[in-house]
Parts: sequence; C-alpha cells; structure tokens
Amino acid sequence: MEISDRPRFTVPRNVVARFVVGFVVLMALMVLWPFYSVPTGSRGVVTQFGKIVGIEGEGLAVLPPWQKLSNFSIRAEKADIENAEGSTSDTQPVKVSMTVRYSTATDRVAEVFEKYSHDGNLSSYVQTATQEVFKAVTAKYTAPDLIAQRAKVSADISASLREKLSLYGAQVINIDMRNFAFSDSYMHAINEKVTQEQLRLGAENKLKTVESEQKQKVAIAEAEANAQKARADGEAYSNLTIAKAQAEALRVQNDALAKNKDVLELRRIEVEKVKAEKWNGALPEAIYAGAPIPFLNVAK
Repeated sequence: MEISDRPRFTVPRNVVARFVVGFVVLMALMVLWPFYSVPTGSRGVVTQFGKIVGIEGEGLAVLPPWQKLSNFSIRAEKADIENAEGSTSDTQPVKVSMTVRYSTATDRVAEVFEKYSHDGNLSSYVQTATQEVFKAVTAKYTAPDLIAQRAKVSADISASLREKLSLYGAQVINIDMRNFAFSDSYMHAINEKVTQEQLRLGAENKLKTVESEQKQKVAIAEAEANAQKARADGEAYSNLTIAKAQAEALRVQNDALAKNKDVLELRRIEVEKVKAEKWNGALPEAIYAGAPIPFLNVAK
C-alpha cells in the first residue's frame, strides 16, 4: 500500500463554528426581522395572530416577531361605472357612465380592513352602490327634467352616494358623469321638439320685432304731430300777442287823440319838419294840380 505524501487540508474548527453561528443569526434575522416600512399614502395594519392590534403611520415600524404588518392604501382610488341603467318617473329608460373617485377614511382603516378590503380597494362596493343610487335618483325625475336639471341630478347622486359609501368607510372625492343618454327614439323626439321650439321662438321674435318697429313708427308720428301742434300753438299765441299789443297801441293812440286834438296837429308839424330838413331848397320843375308846395300852406 502506498501512502500519499500530499498534505491534507483541514478547516479550523473555530472557522466552522463562526460560519454556523453567522448562518443561524442570518436565518434568525430573516425570520424574526423586526423592521417594517409603511409607504407614503398608506397605513400599516398590525395584526397579532389574526387580530388587529394597531395602526402604524407612514415611515419605519418596529414590531416583535409575533406581529404582522399589512400595508393599506388610503390614496384616492377610482371606480369606472359603465352604462349604469335607470328609469325616469315617466318610464323612460336612461343610461349613464360615471367615474367615482374615492378614498378610505383614515379613522376607519381598521374597520375597512376587517370587513371589506385588506388593501383599500373598494371598487366593487363603489360600483354596486353607484348603480343603486343612480336608479333611485333618476326615478324621482321626469325625462325632460333629467335633461334640464342635469346639475341638480348630479348633486343628488353625489349626496346619496356619499351617504351610501360611508357605510363601507369610503369617502367620495368627486363624480364625473359622462355619456348621459336616453333611447334613440326618445332622443329623436327631443331633437324634433327642440327644433320646433326654436322655430316657434324665431317666429315670436320676428313678430315682436315687427310690432316693435310699428310701435316705433307710431311713436315717431305722434311725436311729429305733437311737435307740429306745439309749433302751431306757439305761432298762434305769438300772433295773438302781437295783435293784442297792436290793438292796445292803437287804443292808447286813439285815447290820446280823443283827449287832446292838438296831438294830431303836433304830429303833422313833426312830419313837415322832417320834410323841410330833407328839402334841398329847389322847387319842383313841374307842379301838377293839387300837389303840395313846401311851407306854402296859404290856409294856415
């Protein structure tokens, strides 16, 4: 038998012991790791043997090994409801598509985790509740009112849905209504009615315009007639005033002449004086019978 001269490699016992200890510690840390992280927009639900024992906020959480942490989202979520069906009070079928944005109330995380969802997703509850609310609200309106009062309908749906979803610990952020529609036959009837109404309003507006124009013409004619009457009255009043003044002047003159006959003679002398002042001293070359000769009044 040959004995090999090659040297044997042996691992020191202390190295093996350190390796084993390190491995055991690593496995223990993996199993008993006490550090957890709760991301932004979430809450950490702490359970102990399946029972909720606490809620951790965002950040680092240190838990004993017999407890478990589950991340629960409180971010805004959305639920799309396509072609929700309802019926108006006058039995017209109506459909709508909506998007509901919601989130879990932070003070009800434990309740929602225990009863409805382990991650904060309540989409199925929101869709069912929205369809129920839509049917209940549309049944309160007639089809024309549902179209004319769409903003009020949306507000009623929002209020009812907030109350409904509060049972599940959810709070409604907003509701977007889209594709609000009735049956094709009803929409055709509505369009026809709108067209007729527009034609009627157009005819009424045209009639009002004609009436307004006629009233304007009448007003202008009346204004012109009043202006002419006012001018005529003014002229008549002016003429009457002048006539009265002239009559009064004649009356005064007549009274003066009646009281003093020398006034007439004085007037005649004044006239003769004016003529004499204007005479250039030349006698007329031809004197016809009966013509007066200046300053040769023999009778006087």
